[in-house]
Amino acid sequence: MSRSYFPKCVALSALLVLSVGALDTFIAAVYEHAVILPNRTETPVSKEAALLLMNKNIDVLEKAVKLAAKQGAHIIVTPEDGIYGWVFTRESIYPYLEDIPDPEVNWIPCRDPGRFGNTPVQERLSCLAKDNSIYVVANIGDKKPCNASDPQCPPDGRYQYNTDVVFDSQGKLVARYHKYNLFAPEIQYDFPKDSEFVTFDTPFGKFGIFTCFDIFSYDPAVVVVDEFQVDSIVYPTAWYNTLPLLSAVPFHSAWAKAMGVNLLAANTHNTSMHMTGSGLYAPDAVKGYHYDMETESGQLMLSELKSRPRREPTYPVAVDWHAYASSVKPFSSEQSDFPGMIYFDEFTFTELQRNTGNYTVCQKDLCCHLTYKMSEKRTDEVYALGAFDGLHTVEGQYYLQICTLLKCQTTDLETCGEPVGSAFTKFEEFSLSGTFRTRYVFPQITLSVNQLAPERHYEISRDGRLRSRRGAPLPVLVMALYGRVFEKDPPRLGQGPGKLQ
Repeated sequence: MSRSYFPKCVALSALLVLSVGALDTFIAAVYEHAVILPNRTETPVSKEAALLLMNKNIDVLEKAVKLAAKQGAHIIVTPEDGIYGWVFTRESIYPYLEDIPDPEVNWIPCRDPGRFGNTPVQERLSCLAKDNSIYVVANIGDKKPCNASDPQCPPDGRYQYNTDVVFDSQGKLVARYHKYNLFAPEIQYDFPKDSEFVTFDTPFGKFGIFTCFDIFSYDPAVVVVDEFQVDSIVYPTAWYNTLPLLSAVPFHSAWAKAMGVNLLAANTHNTSMHMTGSGLYAPDAVKGYHYDMETESGQLMLSELKSRPRREPTYPVAVDWHAYASSVKPFSSEQSDFPGMIYFDEFTFTELQRNTGNYTVCQKDLCCHLTYKMSEKRTDEVYALGAFDGLHTVEGQYYLQICTLLKCQTTDLETCGEPVGSAFTKFEEFSLSGTFRTRYVFPQITLSVNQLAPERHYEISRDGRLRSRRGAPLPVLVMALYGRVFEKDPPRLGQGPGKLQ
C-alpha cells in the first residue's frame, strides 16, 4: 500500500533523485502464459511436488523475463494463476502458498531468502528481477495464520489470499496486493477484510495494481486511479472471454481509454476455457494486443508507453456521457422491440431493418440512440440495437447500463446476443449514444474475427457519442457503451445471492 514513513528531509532527497532519473517513456512487457496445470485432486500434494510444478511454470516465465529485459523492457507483467493454475479446493492449494510479508519490511528475497521462512517462489521471482534489472509482476498465494481471537478466522486457522507481488529492478519486494473482489469459483481463497489501494513509484511513473474481476469494481479499481492518481495499472488476469460484450481485449482497452491510464494486462492462455487476450493499452491508443484461439502457445508483447500520460497533449478530454442523448428526441419507429439475453441479462432490442436509419431503444432510465449507414443491407446478416439497465446477478452482482449495436448469430432474432465470430456487413457511418446516469462508460468496437477497430476510424465526442470518422467501412461485430453504475452495487461484487456454484 502507498504510505509515507520517511522524515521530510529524506523524502525531499528521494524526490530529487527520482526527478533526475525520471523517464518520459518506458518499455512495458506483458506475457500471456499457457499455464502448466496440476492434476485435479482434492488431496493436497506434498510441498515438494507443489514446488516442482511451480518451478516448471517459472522456468517458462524466466525465458519471457530474460527476453523482455534484452529488448529493453523496464517492467513485465505475468498472469493471474500463472505459477500454479486454478484447479484447487481450499485444502489442495495450501502447499502452493507462501507467507508474503508487507513490503514495508524492506526485503530482497534473492539476498536474504530465509528471513520470512520457506519462500522459494518469492526468492526466485526476486532473483529474476534483480538479475535482469527489470520490475517483475507475478500472482501467487499468500497465507496468514489466525486464531479464535479473530471472530472471522476460518476453521482451519489461516487466511488464504489471491495475491499479486511486485519486485523492483533490484529484486526488492515493493508491492503486495490481496485480490478484493474474488470471482465466484475462487473457493480456495478468502476475501480480505478491507479493500487495499496498492501503489508503487518507479522512475517511469506511479503504478497501481489489482486483479482480474477487480476491474469491474469501484474499490479498488476506480479509487486507485481517481484518488491515488496513478499513471499506469499492472493487471494480472485469468479472464475467460464471454462474447459479445466481455472479451478481454475490447473491454480492457476500453477501460484504459475511459479511465485515462496505461493498462498492462497479462492474461492466461487456455483455449479450452476461452482464456486469451493480453495487451498494452494507453489512454489514447491500443499499443499492442494478442488474441489467439488457434494455438496453445504463450506470447510476449512489448511496447513503449508514456510514463505520465496525464501530462500529454493527446490525453483524452472528459466526456459527458449524458449530454447528447438527453438533448435529442427518441427516434420514432413502428416496429416492435423484442427481448434477448446477453450473459444472463435481459436486453431490450430493436432490429436494424434498412441499410441506413435512426433508431432508439429504451429500458428503464436508459435510452440508446443510433444513427448509421451500411454499405449494403445483406439478407444473410441481422443487426440489432440493444439496451440494458439493471443489476447483473450471476457470478457476482454489479449494476450496468449498456447500449450496444451487435450482429445476431443468425437471421433468427432469438439469437441476438449470442456469440458470433465473423461479419460481412460494413458500416460506413455510425453514432451511438445513451442517456447514462454514470460517468464510467467504457466504449468498445470489435470487428470481424474479433479484431479491434483502429482508433483512426472512430472517436469519442465530448457530448458522449461513439461515432465514425471518415475512412474505410468497418465490418462491425459489436460496438458498445458499457456503463457501470457503482452507487447501485452491493458492498462487494463477488458476494451475495445469484452466484453460479
